[in-house]
Amino acid sequence: MKRFAYAVLAASVALFPASSFARDLTVGLSASTTSMDPQFYVVGPNSAMARNIFDGLVNQDAKQQIQPALAQSWRRIDDTTWEFKLRPNVKFHDGSDFTAQDVVASIKRVPFAATNSPSSFTPYVKAIKDVVAVDPLTVQVKTDGPTPLLLNNLTRIAILPASQGKTTTAEMNKGNGVIGTGPFKFVSWTPDDNIVLARNDDYWGGKAPWEKVTFRIFKNSSARVAAILSGDVDLIENIPTADTRRLESSDAINVIEVTGNRLMYLHMDQDREVSPFAKGADGKNPLLKPEVRRALSLSINREAIVDRVMDGQGTPAGQVVPEGYFGYDPALKVDPYDPAKAKQLLAEAGYPDGFALTVHASNDRYPNDSRVAQAIGQFFSRIGIKTDVTTLPGSVYFTRASALEFSLIMGGAAVETGEASGVLGPIFETYGDNAGQGNRGRYTNPEFDKTLEEARKTLDDAKREKLLQKATEIAMHDLGVIPLFFLANSWEAAVALRPWPVRATLRVQIMIEIDKRINVEGAKIV
Repeated sequence: MKRFAYAVLAASVALFPASSFARDLTVGLSASTTSMDPQFYVVGPNSAMARNIFDGLVNQDAKQQIQPALAQSWRRIDDTTWEFKLRPNVKFHDGSDFTAQDVVASIKRVPFAATNSPSSFTPYVKAIKDVVAVDPLTVQVKTDGPTPLLLNNLTRIAILPASQGKTTTAEMNKGNGVIGTGPFKFVSWTPDDNIVLARNDDYWGGKAPWEKVTFRIFKNSSARVAAILSGDVDLIENIPTADTRRLESSDAINVIEVTGNRLMYLHMDQDREVSPFAKGADGKNPLLKPEVRRALSLSINREAIVDRVMDGQGTPAGQVVPEGYFGYDPALKVDPYDPAKAKQLLAEAGYPDGFALTVHASNDRYPNDSRVAQAIGQFFSRIGIKTDVTTLPGSVYFTRASALEFSLIMGGAAVETGEASGVLGPIFETYGDNAGQGNRGRYTNPEFDKTLEEARKTLDDAKREKLLQKATEIAMHDLGVIPLFFLANSWEAAVALRPWPVRATLRVQIMIEIDKRINVEGAKIV
């Protein structure tokens, strides 16, 4: 799943007869799962892996439309009360019955699981005032106001047995309590090495074709490619862009690629007068000035990055969601490459001779992330900014970025909820308890916050979309982040696995889903 991020490949194996597959499947991943607790950390590899083991009340299909899962049906009783009828005869992996009490306990566990999380799931449940088990197969969810995105948000919440309601993340990381209702059962996890899952023969959606799936971690791109060419794995994600055309010509390999919904962007320190890696002649932070942020955006040749660095595997971006997604604003255009205008804006902002800046980025999280960062550094240098570029392993980079140790960082975010609010909230909303969890630049605008919050409470779709477009326009006018491009999603599979459906959304890093609700195609923030 190449870029998966937040886009996912997804393997909807129900499309194929089990006899056409090997009994075991080995998948090569580029990024490690960091926790087996499905409610601990909102990050692509974790969410992706969790979808193999756990179900939600509802799920999203290939187009991120809501589909039944553990809830067979639902209705809105009034503006703040939703009722869910649960699927009968569902068993957890430990053999216990799935009931309404498990839903209640799972939703209430989210704040408990958020302890020490770099980016928790609490924003997805913050509107929930209460959860009540009406009977063993009926649940009512009460919200603190109209919550049109309740269903979208609930797709992010894994359901565990009520008996695991107080199981800690540390215990789950030891393999204790990793119990879901999904198509595969947890067997073992060796951090940074492999995860082994076994088929759940009692899965309510039908048996998966594979008895065992082994996920192996190959952070080195060349090693992943070598593994599939040698037959050591059956499928890999994040194909190096430089190898794509060569692999496409192979009779033994099937390369799958679709446009993705993961946005690559730059986050700038907009909170501190003195920033550690952005200094003007006066020692102050130039990134606070909107003219400087616009100058940076205009200095970037997005088409060149997509064509030359990404080998065409991407689409230049001027907002946070691709065309066709709910909340996309056709009036917002991609900033043109205009270094002359960029230099003019720097001079108007008081920096005719530029300033000192270090760009920080990961070097193993996204396709070509280090090369993209180096290209951006070169564009900044061309308009007179004295730019250094430092890249770090994701395991180090994201922790330090969340601790606000940097001044300008590169990140990625995908449309988790199926509409623009899924990106607008995490990276633009004013940072605080259960808000702006991915806002590492600490951008803030009260008008944006008010508009987004109004959209979240507007049940009328047409009105909500206009509000989301307004919120997007505010954020893009301020350049709370600088959009770069949307990643494409590519996977490489042994030809025997062909055809292999790929999703444009980001959800699971490798979602081996056989669930009938999304068996047309398969389908995230760091």
